[in-house]
Amino acid sequence: MSSGNQDICDQVRWQLKQGELLIVNPRRKNGLIIYKTYHAEFAGPGAIVGGQFDLDVSKLLAVGNLSLVTPSNSQARKQAYKMRRQWVKLTKQIIDNPVPTERAQVILNQFEHWFDVATVADLPDEAFALLVGVLPQTIRKVRNIELL
Repeated sequence: MSSGNQDICDQVRWQLKQGELLIVNPRRKNGLIIYKTYHAEFAGPGAIVGGQFDLDVSKLLAVGNLSLVTPSNSQARKQAYKMRRQWVKLTKQIIDNPVPTERAQVILNQFEHWFDVATVADLPDEAFALLVGVLPQTIRKVRNIELL
């Protein structure tokens, strides 16, 4: 991650710890991987971040060209909460698979579909591992198999 992205993530992390509500810009291919104590969550385009849900954020990782907007009214907040729930449901569908290598493969495939191969290649194994409950080595192994 570039130092500019890290600075943005540090600023956003501070805002989230204050309970501020922000929305991942729904008009861009971008998102946030939100690191918690024992797992990570992905908030993609249109999803709300902050408030009571993300007070325990330990680290943020920008995916794509991060752009956050402030919700304009209660309807915008409501829609953004629905989008956050959709992103959580998509991740849960992946997690429900009991086979770790398959979970790793699916999360990598999904991110390549939502973003692009270069963006996914820049994201650390640890981030994907925390999203789907596998070891970072499992993500690395699946990535290496794809290269063959």
